[in-house]
Amino acid sequence: MKKIALIIMREFNERARKKSFIITTLLMPVFMIGLMVAPSLMMLYSTSDQKQVVVIDRSGQVADKLQSSDEVLFEVNNTLSKVEACSTFGEDSGVFGILYIGSEVEQRDSVQLITNSSSSMILEENIAMQISSIIEQEKLKAYNIENLDQILADVATEIELRTFVNNGTGEEETMESTSSGINYILGMLLGMLLYMVIIIYGQMVLTSVVEEKSGRVLDVIVTSCTPFQIMIGKILGIGLVALTQIAIWALLVISASKFLVPAVFSADVVATSDIMLQSLVGTLGDTGYITTLFVYLLLFILGGFLLYASLYAASGSAVDSVQDGQQFNTIIMMPIILALIVMMSVFNDPNSPLAFWASMIPFTSPIVMIARIPFGIPIWEIIVSLVVLYGSFILTTWVAAKIYRIGIFMHGKRPTWRELWQWLKMK
Repeated sequence: MKKIALIIMREFNERARKKSFIITTLLMPVFMIGLMVAPSLMMLYSTSDQKQVVVIDRSGQVADKLQSSDEVLFEVNNTLSKVEACSTFGEDSGVFGILYIGSEVEQRDSVQLITNSSSSMILEENIAMQISSIIEQEKLKAYNIENLDQILADVATEIELRTFVNNGTGEEETMESTSSGINYILGMLLGMLLYMVIIIYGQMVLTSVVEEKSGRVLDVIVTSCTPFQIMIGKILGIGLVALTQIAIWALLVISASKFLVPAVFSADVVATSDIMLQSLVGTLGDTGYITTLFVYLLLFILGGFLLYASLYAASGSAVDSVQDGQQFNTIIMMPIILALIVMMSVFNDPNSPLAFWASMIPFTSPIVMIARIPFGIPIWEIIVSLVVLYGSFILTTWVAAKIYRIGIFMHGKRPTWRELWQWLKMK
């Protein structure tokens, strides 16, 4: 154990004292927040030139009711045919496109947008929604209802749905408020964070083994330690670096939950906000809940990293360069990518059979389970998943050690799958 501890400290100090580690640790939370906020800011502040659209309306119902905006300017021209309009308002005319509406609006291909440059999904949805609304209004007018506009304005109702977890009391004050939107965001962030840690630090294990093997460093170290001690020390040392980084992030987030969120969002501001913002502030301000999430995250990061790091260590010991290791890395990464795909289905139904079994299978469970936890799954599922995960780590470590103890002494030739199988059978 003393020799393993020395290797752990060597691996930890070699990486944790680098400026890149310190900078990454401090800037990553800012970067993650930026990734979440940037798309919203871009959508909010991005502006585009107003696009001129010539409207040819053969139905006589739509053109005069289309509403121009900062994004699109409608100009009606019913004197030209579609062919003449395409010839007149070409690419050099300055017109963005031609909106042709046939005499039967509801028929397929009756409404066409012919553009001189690339269109956008938002513009097309805007035009389609306006036309749909106009046609609906025209159909309602056929019923000769007096004060139709006033009636529609009076009956228009927007419902805000609040979700609670049933605790048997039925009292709002004692039930826990939830939000599938907030759970989706948390599950996505936690799942992607775990994916990044496994990939980055797992690859770090492989690179470290390959570099020391090619430099014949392992040939010297093995005179004082067994190959198993070297492998375990290297895995645990790099794993300790990952846990240290996550622990620092957890401390920053928990501190923000305890002090920053209540200071920024006062009770009056939250009370006058919509339900989504209330749920978000309530979740971020719940220090106990945030702490619990990070505890689970650390447990699954450690288990997932140990499982995959042992495979990365075995892969690195079997080759002489990182490029040669791609043959094995592809196979190692396939379950991780599959876990990401399954994670997307978790957000539709976190209790589906696919989500349940993927969160129990050790090669996909870290990412899938951590994405399910914000939705409030039973505690026994989390415990079983962790037991299976750490039990599988013991098995993969035994398999990896068999390959590692022979692979670190092999040079100049990439082993075949048959040779790897023979290494596993050696005593």
